[in-house]
Amino acid sequence: LVSLLLIGIAAWGIGFGLICSFRVVGVVIAVGIFLFIIALVGLIGAVKHHQVLLFFYMIILFLVFIVQFSVSCACLALNKEQQSQLLEVGWNNTKNARTDIERNLNCCGFRVFDPNEACSSDCFRTRQCQPCAPIIEEYSGMVLRFVGGIGLFFSFTEILGVWLTYRYRNQKDPRANPSAFL
Repeated sequence: LVSLLLIGIAAWGIGFGLICSFRVVGVVIAVGIFLFIIALVGLIGAVKHHQVLLFFYMIILFLVFIVQFSVSCACLALNKEQQSQLLEVGWNNTKNARTDIERNLNCCGFRVFDPNEACSSDCFRTRQCQPCAPIIEEYSGMVLRFVGGIGLFFSFTEILGVWLTYRYRNQKDPRANPSAFL
């Protein structure tokens, strides 16, 4: 479910022109495909009562839990100063994201609007633009809390999946020949 949601959000972002960076979209789609394959391995292992597939599913799901739990906690633990520093580093290091942000949020520059710099925003024509930092910081705080909370929720469902896989991994297939277990 999460994998299909990731793939759908990436396609929606490209379709509506919100995201132009194919690197970001590619990473989101790759993570979605990876999670879909892992879910498929777990499903096939459960249906076929395949011990090895369930073991690998359990291990990979536990590793995904660790990464997702860590990232979720980091998203929830960032304070305003750290968010601001992280946004400024991202602003200075990416040209594509800067263009997307200026165009979508109708702002120019990060902390100060400089009319001599090029800007892809509509307000640049009138030279009445706001700096992007306050607008981005407002959105980023909200998005980090949302993403952290959703990630925390799904990380606990993943640990539940690991526990259920561990608990039921050694069950015998009820359709199998009972004399095969002797």
